[in-house]
Amino acid sequence: MASLESPQNAQEIVRALTLSIDAAVAANGGSTAARRPAHRVKFHWPPQHPVSYSYHVLASDWTGKSSFEAHGETFEVRIARTPHGVFGRCEDLWHEERGDTEEDMLRSLRESCEPLFQRQLAINRALLLPGRFIGHIRDLDPSSLLRLLYCDDRDVANDAKTEIETHASNHVVFPALLAILNDRRHPNRRSAQWCVLDLFEDLPSYCDSEQDEQDAVAAIRGLIWDAEDDFARTIYKAGVVLGGHIPYVYGGPALLECLKAPSPIGRRSAIHGLYHVVEWIPEMKERVVTALREQAQTDPEPILREYAGRMATDIQSGDNDHVADPLFPGER
Repeated sequence: MASLESPQNAQEIVRALTLSIDAAVAANGGSTAARRPAHRVKFHWPPQHPVSYSYHVLASDWTGKSSFEAHGETFEVRIARTPHGVFGRCEDLWHEERGDTEEDMLRSLRESCEPLFQRQLAINRALLLPGRFIGHIRDLDPSSLLRLLYCDDRDVANDAKTEIETHASNHVVFPALLAILNDRRHPNRRSAQWCVLDLFEDLPSYCDSEQDEQDAVAAIRGLIWDAEDDFARTIYKAGVVLGGHIPYVYGGPALLECLKAPSPIGRRSAIHGLYHVVEWIPEMKERVVTALREQAQTDPEPILREYAGRMATDIQSGDNDHVADPLFPGER
């Protein structure tokens, strides 16, 4: 497969991404409601030190052969029979198990390989491919890496994000990153948008022009403005990125605007983000405090009126910490 350095047209990448979003919506029965993603679980493989090493199984002991089936495939297994039990090694999967009998060992091997299978199947689902993925994420082209940001498995999405980040100077992906922030249809959009926001903590690395920066800020502002949920803490992170990473010129004013957002989740993010604006731009302190004092009087949500007032006090006093974000009923 091609690497991220392979030439691809930016608009072709956006079109491919749009088609994958269409397919995800269709697979979800036409629903565009956002899903609450699971927490990221870091994947390690093989999952343990080779068990045969602990029992000093010799190379000459691997004399038997067997196999097991999983997800429509057959996997060959080398077998070593010892006084300590039956050992099985599946070299294709880089994994070993031990059992009292061959049947026990094969069952354990099949079960303990399931996390690998589920990860590989999740990757191919995100890539709109059948079966399991047996390559390396680092070898995928830009379109594929961007699709993986939507993967059900958030550790896969994180690995794809890391690969994109490694090649940040390749600006061909920027329009597609904007498209992800502007996406309101893919069920897994929140975790994908979180990844893009994480990339945009270093926004200049992805932009070719001042207009690109303005477009990125507008997309982040849009996330805050009409947020329906804060799954994966994505809307929270949007405020942090605007206030803590790109406050100058665009981020600070955008957050002040977002105090008037129709979304209470978005307004909460803006209140938090403005604390970081003042950290970086002390000369905005008076303006921010005034805006938050007004918010404390006018916000439709009692929770946010209190939050804005306490945040204004924290900023005014120069406190190195700030009031914790409140939770709305039904959040956890």
